[in-house]
Amino acid sequence: MPRIGVFVCQCGNNIAATVDTKKVAEEMSKLPGVVFTCDYKFMCSSPGQDMLKQAIKDNKLDGIIVSACSPHMHEKTFRKAAEAAGLNPYQCEVTNIREQCSWVHHDKTKAVGTVKSIDLTRMTIERLKKNKPLKKIKIPVKKKALVIGGGIAGIQAALDIAEGGREVILVEKEPSIGGNMARLSETFPTMDCSQCILTPKMVEAELNENIKLYTYSEVEKVDGYIGNFTVQIRRKSKYVDEDRCTGCGECIEKCPFKTESHFELGLAKRKVIYTPFPQSVPNVPVIDAPNCHKIQKDKCGACAVVCGPKCIDFTMQDKIVTEEVGAIVVATGYQLMPNERFGEYGYGRIKDVISGMQFERLASSSGPTGGEIRRPSDNKVPKNVVFIQCVGSRDEKKGVSYCSKVCCMYTAKHTMLYKHKVHDGQSYVFYMDIRSGGKRYEEFVRKAIEHDDAMYLRGRVSRVYEKDGKVIVQGADTLSGSQVEIEADMVVLATAIVSREGADTLAQKLGIGYDKYKFYNEYHPKLRPVETVTAGIFLAGTCMGPMDIPESVAQGSAAASKVLALFSADEMAREPITSVVNKATCNACWDCVTACPYSAIERDHVKDRQGNIVRWLARVNEGVCQGCGVCVAACRSKSIDLRGYTDEQVFAAINSF
Repeated sequence: MPRIGVFVCQCGNNIAATVDTKKVAEEMSKLPGVVFTCDYKFMCSSPGQDMLKQAIKDNKLDGIIVSACSPHMHEKTFRKAAEAAGLNPYQCEVTNIREQCSWVHHDKTKAVGTVKSIDLTRMTIERLKKNKPLKKIKIPVKKKALVIGGGIAGIQAALDIAEGGREVILVEKEPSIGGNMARLSETFPTMDCSQCILTPKMVEAELNENIKLYTYSEVEKVDGYIGNFTVQIRRKSKYVDEDRCTGCGECIEKCPFKTESHFELGLAKRKVIYTPFPQSVPNVPVIDAPNCHKIQKDKCGACAVVCGPKCIDFTMQDKIVTEEVGAIVVATGYQLMPNERFGEYGYGRIKDVISGMQFERLASSSGPTGGEIRRPSDNKVPKNVVFIQCVGSRDEKKGVSYCSKVCCMYTAKHTMLYKHKVHDGQSYVFYMDIRSGGKRYEEFVRKAIEHDDAMYLRGRVSRVYEKDGKVIVQGADTLSGSQVEIEADMVVLATAIVSREGADTLAQKLGIGYDKYKFYNEYHPKLRPVETVTAGIFLAGTCMGPMDIPESVAQGSAAASKVLALFSADEMAREPITSVVNKATCNACWDCVTACPYSAIERDHVKDRQGNIVRWLARVNEGVCQGCGVCVAACRSKSIDLRGYTDEQVFAAINSF
């Protein structure tokens, strides 16, 4: 007969308010095999854990139940305490009587919550009686990391991992690292020059001997599991030999053809052979093949003629390189919702209606106007500028119900930049709400209003049209209850932050989850905010959702710390809650292979003495398996069980009624 202990947590008043925890403990003491029961105010506290350890030793318990909050919260805590007392940690089970009982049954008599808690705890006791001691799985770890995305979050993650003494592969799809931050003029709330902050980190990443840069590259395929990923990376052809190029810029100067600059967001043109911006890292030109006359028409070739090192090769092809890594950090960033979706604001029809990021380029000293604020239509300095907030954000009609988080702050920054450059100009801001939730953020917005004379109008814009060289903006000021009409020289839209194009495709390659907006899902928003459900893959920055630069940098460092913790030992221990195949009954139907969301089930075979394959069967790769149990449900022959949740255990719980 097993010797089981039951510990019922009051969780302060979270559980005790609607569940009679003392009665739950008393009822459990009547069950066969239960030799110790108690209830305590906070089982997760140090005194609570000490009591649990002492009870295991004094009563020689070989299994324990903790009826408390969700296992996601403190299961590891209680299992560590059990292990410290000499008990196999997988002989400790947690019954969720907080989220499943107390929080959903607000009965002051405690009747419903108490009865349900008794039932759930009894089921867990019967299940525990069928438990078998499990051991953690040991997996070797390759101590090299892959960082996908070369924005500020990815750069920070790569630098921190490299400074921890580990090798890093940094993959960026653009010709230069830097991401969206490289486009910014200044950053709020300190108004530091963006390039002054970012460029040193970019150079540091290039010079760090532990970091290998793969720019103009994309992840093609990911195989393997935590500690042992195999990644195929497509290195797109730059038509320039990076190893021989000196970055002299002679080829760019002599190129006779221009095309629209993606980096300048259509506000300027660039040469067909180019570097995105003057501080690009690496400082190696790229040939824009679709617009190159030599590649498309076999004409020109002026860049190759003037190239001293002879590093231009028009026949260069894409290359696939394979890297083996132990961990992956995803920091792919964001893009703005295409402004073509905002025809109601005149975008596309009126040249002087621009996006917030385009305004950043106008304000930047390295931008197309050298830092002077000039409107695109006639290059004149605008005297009246209207800033419209929440363009696409919090708008179900545009498919974006969330707040883009940084728009209020960067619009306030834009009004300051405008006033500092156009002293006699006037800025107007149409807003719904001002959300300035950050350190010194509220003071920053107040400064824009009180010191730089930005006129904030609470209301939505109803119409934007062009008349006599002016952009007429009609809207409402709901605070004064009046209609407003402004003759503006330029209109700036604070457009919604959305996920990167192709974010869902990359998520499917990596085997990680994403929401309906294609932002990547973290494992737990509070307790594991930079981890994913796929072990060994971590997240950083705005690939998870809108956030500002300090948050992105913090998450880059957080993801790096998780990677370094993983790399701290030659082997890692994984939870043994994995599927197992009964080889005797498996009929090789492969339904489990199709159903598994983590590709953890492989096709295996049995050979005879002569080496001939006599039968096929499924095999679970324990390094990949996440213990979700989908394969158990899919198996027609009932040949798959989930350790810790076997059919025998589940039926024992059900039959306890």
